[in-house]
Amino acid sequence: MTEDQRNPSELHTPVLLERCLELLAPAAEREGAVVVDATLGMGGHTAALLEAHPGLTVIGLDRDTEALELAGKRLARFGDRAIRVHAVYDEIARAVTESGFEQIDGVLFDLGVSSLQLDEAERGFAYAQDAPLDMRMDQSRGETAADVLAQAPEGRLRAIFERYGEEPLAGRYARAIIAARAAAPIERSGQLVEILQGATPAAVRDQRHPAKRVFQALRIEVNGELAVLERAIPAALDLVNLGGRAVIMSYQSLEDRLVKRELAKRSKSTAPAGLPVELPEHRPEFRLLTRGAELASDEERDRNPRAIPVRLRAAERTRDVR
Repeated sequence: MTEDQRNPSELHTPVLLERCLELLAPAAEREGAVVVDATLGMGGHTAALLEAHPGLTVIGLDRDTEALELAGKRLARFGDRAIRVHAVYDEIARAVTESGFEQIDGVLFDLGVSSLQLDEAERGFAYAQDAPLDMRMDQSRGETAADVLAQAPEGRLRAIFERYGEEPLAGRYARAIIAARAAAPIERSGQLVEILQGATPAAVRDQRHPAKRVFQALRIEVNGELAVLERAIPAALDLVNLGGRAVIMSYQSLEDRLVKRELAKRSKSTAPAGLPVELPEHRPEFRLLTRGAELASDEERDRNPRAIPVRLRAAERTRDVR
């Protein structure tokens, strides 16, 4: 199918769509409300928000120019209520300002790799399909996964696999890659899978696919995902108006830990221990809207496998610190 024939609504089913709409509704229904979809993808969540709230403006951010183009087709009917910005989500403050706003009433993050990136073999994200080892979400800049594998010393590779993939065989895999690249460049996903399978004990191969955690780690490294997220969540929360809301969906434990930590910090009193009365300036900035992380229902998991690992957290601003 050619690019012009692709229908974004058929390529992507938004995860936890109804729950996201429910959580964002009190903020999105305000007069002149502005919500940022920090991970626009193919525009599924944004389209639903704009349909549900005729007075709403959504600023959609994405680093993937292909996704932005497809989302533009889906959102064209909403005119200037749908603003698309080519940006990484830690650039949220710049994107909001350049779109003509100072603050926002809501923000949505749908983290991780998108359906578009997973489903298109030539992007190199999926270990089940042989393709060039690219893995860049923005293919206009930065080093590829093949570049990392070609240039990183053994210690760095091991650290990447340990930190971003939580891979117990990180050292073994790093050594195998160093040995393999001495014979030939590792440029395709099929090559890397073969190397990893050869370095994996049979007992482990029977339990899980040896490439899953390594591919995740390389993707996070190539796109700087955790470092970006660590900057993006505080920046987004700082922009939210009083009564505004933030909804964040994570798909692996490293992301969720960062989100949980920042929301916990913002939802706790800063009053010194033993203070008899909590002063207004010590009250929490946000209140949590979810008890822990919410999961997709069994029905949604069956209908949309991408929802299986999702962890949703949400919060509402209760004190304006500006």
